[in-house]
Amino acid sequence: MRMSRYLLNTLKEVPREAETLSHQLMLRSCMIKKIAAGIYTYMPIGYRVIRKIEAIIREELNRENCIELLMPAVQPAELWKESMRWDFYGKELLRFKDRKGADFCMGPTHEEIITDVVRRELKSYRQLPLNLYQIQTKFRDEIRPRYGLMRGREFIMKDAYSFDVDDKASEKSYWSMYHAYARIFHRCGLKFRAVEADSGAIGGSFTHEFHVLADTGEDTVLSCSHCEYTANIEKAECRQPDPIEHGILEKIEKKETPGKKSVEEVAEFLSVKPDKLIKTMIFSTQDGTSVAVLVRGDHEVNEVKVRNFLGLNAMELADEDLIQASTGGPSGFSGPVGLNIRILADAAVKEMENAVTGANEKDTHWVNVNPGRDFVVGEYGDFRLAEKGERCPRCDKGEYEQFKGIEVGQVFRLGEKYSKSMNCSFLDENGKDKSAVMGCYGIGVGRTAAAAIEQNNDENGIVWPVNIAPFDVMLLNLDIQDDSVNEAAQRLYDDLKSKGLEVLYDERDVRAGFKFKDADLIGLPIQVIVGKRGLKEGLAEVKVRRTGERVKESPENVPAKIEALLKNLKEQEEQRR
Repeated sequence: MRMSRYLLNTLKEVPREAETLSHQLMLRSCMIKKIAAGIYTYMPIGYRVIRKIEAIIREELNRENCIELLMPAVQPAELWKESMRWDFYGKELLRFKDRKGADFCMGPTHEEIITDVVRRELKSYRQLPLNLYQIQTKFRDEIRPRYGLMRGREFIMKDAYSFDVDDKASEKSYWSMYHAYARIFHRCGLKFRAVEADSGAIGGSFTHEFHVLADTGEDTVLSCSHCEYTANIEKAECRQPDPIEHGILEKIEKKETPGKKSVEEVAEFLSVKPDKLIKTMIFSTQDGTSVAVLVRGDHEVNEVKVRNFLGLNAMELADEDLIQASTGGPSGFSGPVGLNIRILADAAVKEMENAVTGANEKDTHWVNVNPGRDFVVGEYGDFRLAEKGERCPRCDKGEYEQFKGIEVGQVFRLGEKYSKSMNCSFLDENGKDKSAVMGCYGIGVGRTAAAAIEQNNDENGIVWPVNIAPFDVMLLNLDIQDDSVNEAAQRLYDDLKSKGLEVLYDERDVRAGFKFKDADLIGLPIQVIVGKRGLKEGLAEVKVRRTGERVKESPENVPAKIEALLKNLKEQEEQRR
């Protein structure tokens, strides 16, 4: 492809709207163009990356006997009401009415549609297992779209759905897709981790997220230094605390703490460590009631764990009015003593003695508070965020190490969540009606491209992994006015293409420095430089973008040299992973 005929206008300056490195580089290299908040056009060079990722996905899913189809982006409300997600999904679901007044939505995911498709076709257990997938545009009306393709409203997603006769067969499908995902992200040249996670709005009993490791990642991942346990921080388990031998339980006493609300302020004022405080968080539940969650002062409540324990779809911190109504006091001074609402407490609270808590009165705290004696906990459990450096709850030998990750894919075991509510069933070998057991599996295609940039860049621009680079080679003609250079560059362009290599040929009439900057910004794996000076010696220069390595070769030997370099780069990428 000749750059003079290609739609590729790079930017020197970083656009003001760009918040992350991938967003900056995608805009500067003309990969995407913003149309509205969280909505982008994939420009030609960006769409080539998308297509490369899609091709890898298709190859690996077809290898697992998955079948591709394409479902509509616009979905009728009736199906969402059948699955009971129409009201549950919240404002991210873009709802609208057609001209007849019927309710529809723009699909953020396709569990309802695929279940409807399969229930119409599925008759017998002999048709199972079945795994159907699509690569299609989704829409989620994010409250705050940001970071370019990382958190857009409209995005390209691969979603797959498995249907099986029972849990054992469904588990086999799940792990087949898990390993297919690992191969996909390996082939995309990415360093990643598969982590246990919360199933969120999709639902289901078991799920793993695939995170590309990058310092700029939004998600925190904890991984054991000894065993293979790895989890999203929302899901990461906390080890049960060791029992302690309690000493003398002091008499409970009120202390004035004027204006001291935070753990740090109270601890400093009373000359105690933060781990001597019991932090009381009041939450509002979806049915309008409130619940108190207790954690040690140096710990943080894990709202996902609490919500899952209570079986809630939604939960949020109580406002000032609800705190006053629930505790009798203002926010910042809540505590469990005398509290008449449901109380949950993290397991670490059970082992505390002579602790400090809010007294449910302004500017007042209790000291020498003891669980069991001074207040009663409804249920103890794991209700806090795990932290770096804690002992692993699975092996009890290693410690949690912390990483930042960008979620690019997730696999779920759905069970019968959708098949039962939507009557997707089949006749088993005994002629009995059974609900299909489902799984679902998603990959954010644009997000994968953005994550690859976050992981592969330097001060000059993008450094593409070989398999998903938009082109293999950037050919630079440094002397467009010189006929001999033009002829040599054209021959090389033709020779490279004849070898099956994808070439972006920069034959624009601009300064050499401009071409070099664009070449590094766009980040193709190999650059080939042809100019008068080199041709006087009968040589062209070949540069490896990732390492900066430069070699000079006769134009006739350049194609073979590039093939060898690309092979070597792929091997190096494999070793880095």
